[in-house]
Amino acid sequence: MTTKTFPHLMAPGRIGPMETTNRIVLPAMDMNVSEHGEIEQAEIDHYVARAEGGAGLIITGACAIAFPFGAASMKEPGLSEDKFIPGLKALADAVHAAGSKLCIQSTHHGKVARVDTANGRPVLAPNQPDYKYDMSALADSTPAELGKMGAATAGKQIVYRDMTAEDISWLIETWADAAERIAKSGADAIEIHAAHGYILGVFLNQRDNKRTDEYGGSLANRARLACEVIKAVKERVGNQLAILVRVSGEEYGQEGGLSLEEAIGASKMFVQAGADSIHVTGWGRNPFDNFTDGPLPNKVGAYLENAAEIKKHVSVPVIAVGRMLPEISEKALAAGQIDFAAMGRQLLADPELPNKIREGKFDQVRPCINCYLCVAENFFDDTPFCAVNPALGNEALLPLKPASATKHVVVVGAGPAGLESARVLTERGHRVTVIDKSDRLGGTMWFSTMTTPDNERLLKWFKSEIKRLNIAVKLNTKATVESIRALHPDQVIVATGAVRPKPDFPGGDLPNVQTGDTLRAMMLGTATAEEAGAVLSTLGKLGRLSGVTKSPEFVRQFTKFWLPMGKNVVVIGGSLVGLELAEFLAERGRNVTLLHETQQLGLPLAMPRRWTAVKDATEHGVKIHRNVKITRITEKTVEWIEGEQSFSAPAAMVVYADGTTSAAPLADELREAGFAVDVVGDAGEVNYIHGAIHSSWKVTTEV
Repeated sequence: MTTKTFPHLMAPGRIGPMETTNRIVLPAMDMNVSEHGEIEQAEIDHYVARAEGGAGLIITGACAIAFPFGAASMKEPGLSEDKFIPGLKALADAVHAAGSKLCIQSTHHGKVARVDTANGRPVLAPNQPDYKYDMSALADSTPAELGKMGAATAGKQIVYRDMTAEDISWLIETWADAAERIAKSGADAIEIHAAHGYILGVFLNQRDNKRTDEYGGSLANRARLACEVIKAVKERVGNQLAILVRVSGEEYGQEGGLSLEEAIGASKMFVQAGADSIHVTGWGRNPFDNFTDGPLPNKVGAYLENAAEIKKHVSVPVIAVGRMLPEISEKALAAGQIDFAAMGRQLLADPELPNKIREGKFDQVRPCINCYLCVAENFFDDTPFCAVNPALGNEALLPLKPASATKHVVVVGAGPAGLESARVLTERGHRVTVIDKSDRLGGTMWFSTMTTPDNERLLKWFKSEIKRLNIAVKLNTKATVESIRALHPDQVIVATGAVRPKPDFPGGDLPNVQTGDTLRAMMLGTATAEEAGAVLSTLGKLGRLSGVTKSPEFVRQFTKFWLPMGKNVVVIGGSLVGLELAEFLAERGRNVTLLHETQQLGLPLAMPRRWTAVKDATEHGVKIHRNVKITRITEKTVEWIEGEQSFSAPAAMVVYADGTTSAAPLADELREAGFAVDVVGDAGEVNYIHGAIHSSWKVTTEV
């Protein structure tokens, strides 16, 4: 266990007239649970959970100033009429009672106002766009996903309307009216959104804004509309509300997007107009190609440098967002680079993060694994869920209900499903014994940390929780009816994971063919010569005996210099595992050919992460072939048919990353022997970490 302190993160803060208990901010994360603009109890419960968890400032998801006009969703809170004030007041009162301050994010979505498109209304824009997005990434979205995305706009095409002088006057007045309603609700702050492709953001950048009047051309002209909105809001409610302005420190993926230099200039103008704080974000201008650049970045501390540079030029507090992990945030605050740190997905994964770090319990913070499952739901106008926190959107699940009677539960398998089962059962008061045939915790999740380092944070957390809760773990222990009977359990949970058989096409049993299971066995040092070949199995055993292969980070780094496999590798199967493994091997200098029998790669990765994974694999040199039929594997090649043509690729090693299936034969044996048994995780249904944790909760909260 490590003890880390965060004195700067926990220090009180001030933005304009608003004081906060600490410097942790929940940034806007759309929940899509309002009804026709009205805030519902589920939304209040969500924000209260983060307030009770200790966040100093809660910023709501986007709220439409002219609802339903300019809204992205009918499930988005509205600010356009007095009838919305009671809901806002109920939220403000609840957040205040929980000890936090409330900021309402205000916006007009402009050209991405899906409600306008769905209802046949033209969307507001500075002018007619002279470009189209590259949407080729959608080739890796399923028909069902495309259907859900299309439903958000009723399948209608966007029609743009150039904003007139009357439209501009209306927008400014409407924004000020919305701010007044926010003030009447008792909230503490308003955030004016001038980024992410919304109306003020597209006026600000020269790629979208081609106007020739006083609202186009120079940066001062392009920033004029946002400044006039800020000034109007300041005049109306400046003595009641802190005024935050959200701006992109940089826009990615298209020439003419906002640069850092322009963001600095615009921020200075925003402060002169009345902004009490600048909230620095980022935006990938093509949502199908740059989403993991912005607004939801893959990189840790993605916008910190831009925020720090902007802070040098403004006199008001600066908020940084973009995977601002607590360690990164504390260091940046201590160095004076920023004044507040916004943590979005982290507070979805663990709303108690602020309380835990304040109490010196940093090891207990459940990490976000950066899987994008939560934010992907916004593409479908749906409610986010979290891979590692089943209580997101269903806060009534917590606190966990104590067990009515204590049982001894044996959990078979120390992967994510088994470890989460053990953790939840112990928290509820049961006595748990975990057994696993491996020599380490993590199951296939340990192996996944090779290609997905963010999973290692979750593995470290599980190890810490197992130690904190003093859960009995028996490694190197094979589960049989006899060995489990010797433990005298009241109940057994089988979490043995999926099975990954060798392929059944010609040559699938050759020694140069590996599966996920045999590769894992090789890394763990348990592979036989028949499974991995004499050389690889021997190297694996040496790594196990020396202990070096127990460190995922060591393996990740060491394999960049030395990897015991031939130069040419063919990966068969381009789903989640195959795609990420192909990129991993290509990064390490292998010539990788990826063969996929259907169209969509990367399933079931969330769409934004999937799009990026395909792009990254391609950029690393992976040769991708879709809709293929494998005909034969030889000792040196893989042969396949694509369309009506035959192809082959050299293959010193073939990795079969397809055919993963659920199976739990042990569960059947135990039931026949009279044990009460439940099956969780991939042993019951293959759905990786998300499925492992959610299925574990479904079972263990009822035991």
